[in-house]
Amino acid sequence: MPLTDTAARLRLLWHEIAAAARGAMPSTGSSKLDGRQTQRLREELQAVLEERGGEIAARARAALAGQLYLSLDAEGRERFLRVLASFGAERERVDGLAAELCRTDEPAQRRRVERSLRRALEPPRVALLRRFNSLPEGVKFLVDLRADLLDAAGDDQELRGLEGDLHDLLVSWFDIGFLELRRITWDSPAALLERLANYEAVHEVRGWSDIKNRLDADRRCFAFFHPLMPSEPLIFIEVALVNELSGDIAALLDQRAPLGAALTSTHAIFYSISNCQRGLVGISFGNALIKRVVDVLSTELRNVKTFSTLSPIPGFSTWLEHADERPTGDGSPNALRAMLAKRAWYRDPESVEAVREPLMRLCAHYLIEERRAGSTRALDPVAHFHLSNGAQIERINWLGDRSPRGLRESAGMMANYVYRLDQIDDNHQAYTQRGEIAAASGVRRLLRH
Repeated sequence: MPLTDTAARLRLLWHEIAAAARGAMPSTGSSKLDGRQTQRLREELQAVLEERGGEIAARARAALAGQLYLSLDAEGRERFLRVLASFGAERERVDGLAAELCRTDEPAQRRRVERSLRRALEPPRVALLRRFNSLPEGVKFLVDLRADLLDAAGDDQELRGLEGDLHDLLVSWFDIGFLELRRITWDSPAALLERLANYEAVHEVRGWSDIKNRLDADRRCFAFFHPLMPSEPLIFIEVALVNELSGDIAALLDQRAPLGAALTSTHAIFYSISNCQRGLVGISFGNALIKRVVDVLSTELRNVKTFSTLSPIPGFSTWLEHADERPTGDGSPNALRAMLAKRAWYRDPESVEAVREPLMRLCAHYLIEERRAGSTRALDPVAHFHLSNGAQIERINWLGDRSPRGLRESAGMMANYVYRLDQIDDNHQAYTQRGEIAAASGVRRLLRH
């Protein structure tokens, strides 16, 4: 959580609230947190829990603690997080209540002990997290704080416990029912469009003209927002409205391409889905976003009958690098690796001819047959995401992405995952319950060569 515009805004927002507790929190005068200041911080957080001086004083202390956190460097923030994590459940009290519950048979007494045990099991740090959340834009502060926690926790059990507590709170606060779907257009605030460009995780945005092209009349962009983070998208999806299944991302993003007619388009191509808040990792919005967008587009554009992605295959090159030597008909993984190591191989017709068929077969094998260790889920993370949402692997596109990233991660290949509305539930059940992958006959034929 570097001192971004968000952090600076939070410090300003909390300044007036914190004024009531000036002098309570340790003033570091720097980005560090030494031993004496750490002990003072612990004492003041305890005062927040006890609400010393009343509700207003506790809120002011929480605001000061938040301001302190935002002023610290990475090392200082880790110390702060360790102090926060140390407010765990009282093990002796939990053990005592658990033993009492085992000895109690009388129903009314048992209910009383159960209530006491539930309260004792919740660590005091959860109350501190809720106190931060009660501050203006406190939920954004906690989302960013969890991003810091994910970086710092490692195998540290106390920090992992704090991260788990915060994760559980965020899951409840970011329930899908609370989220608002918004369409982002060229008329949206410039600050939001800048965030969109910064958060784009699949295909780099190259300036304002690129943004404008992605928001033109034959394009759509939708995002989920939370009421307590109204200017911060949680996840967004970019859609191209075309008349055929797209297999080349460069053509899809070509700013010189003629404008399509959205109202007569038959295909909606989801070509980028980007999560925006690292602190919300592990809290899934993608499935709901796709379904909501399909509903919106189905209502708005009656001619659109095919809903497909044009997706990267980010794990393919890594898998190929470590794949066992297995015959491919036209070579072996070793020979293919050597060919792909050549600079600009994709521009040489002889190299392309030599690797195309074996690579396509290996890619089909990777997407359909390779699974995560000890699991029935597809090894490729993008494939797993779309298959678990009920899509079908429709087509593998040769050299669909010639960008440096596309060549590096997937030998330039991309995949279309099609969402057929009448098959989504069956595909989802087959994949999640039995590990069965829905794939078009053309993709499966690659396995048989």
